[in-house]
Amino acid sequence: MEAREQKLRIATAESCTGGLIGGLLTEIAGSSDVVDRGFIVYSNRAKQDMLGVPGDLIADMGAVSEAVARMMAEGAVENSNAHVAVAVTGIAGPGGGTPMKPVGLVHIAAARENRSIIHEAHRFGDIGRSEVRMKTVEAALELLRRLLESFRARSRNASVVRSITRPNAAPATAFRSRLRNSNWIEKSTLHPSPSGVKRQWFSSTRNGPSVCTTSIVRAAASTTTRLT
Repeated sequence: MEAREQKLRIATAESCTGGLIGGLLTEIAGSSDVVDRGFIVYSNRAKQDMLGVPGDLIADMGAVSEAVARMMAEGAVENSNAHVAVAVTGIAGPGGGTPMKPVGLVHIAAARENRSIIHEAHRFGDIGRSEVRMKTVEAALELLRRLLESFRARSRNASVVRSITRPNAAPATAFRSRLRNSNWIEKSTLHPSPSGVKRQWFSSTRNGPSVCTTSIVRAAASTTTRLT
């Protein structure tokens, strides 16, 4: 198999950023080698129709939630020719915030087919709509970069992977399967606090530094791991 056929392709699923992530990725010459497509899913219906996010999940957890971000990332992989995807959903403001979900709250998830989904929650604060959106793009590209680097490490040394994989990261297929189980969704609704089911299943919040868009495209283009 030629090297080009083995390289990873990227999809994006964007709500609050409205296509900014895909726009920045395609600013790089040659990005067509690795960028497959982008989903702009601003409405709840779009998340359901284009990415397969369950309507019941959105109703129970809210569109701006870790569960929905994870499902968006997985749905982007499943509904494209990409092998990895990054998804964002948040409240850019100036309105729409609540005490539980204030303006500036953004959930970001990144997934690779048949592998782990990783997640971060950011609270950027009420710093202005444009600033929230740009910081979301920055954080999403950084999370995507880390995902690509982790799988490059897998191809070099499988033993290294076991030491760097997040213990709370759940395989994408298992995550979707559990969400489809009405009992699990009911439990998450009955226990919305961090002490409930979500804490056992979801990963912790972590802030990431800025990242150059070029490094994302080059990292994907240089990945030659055999696709599974």
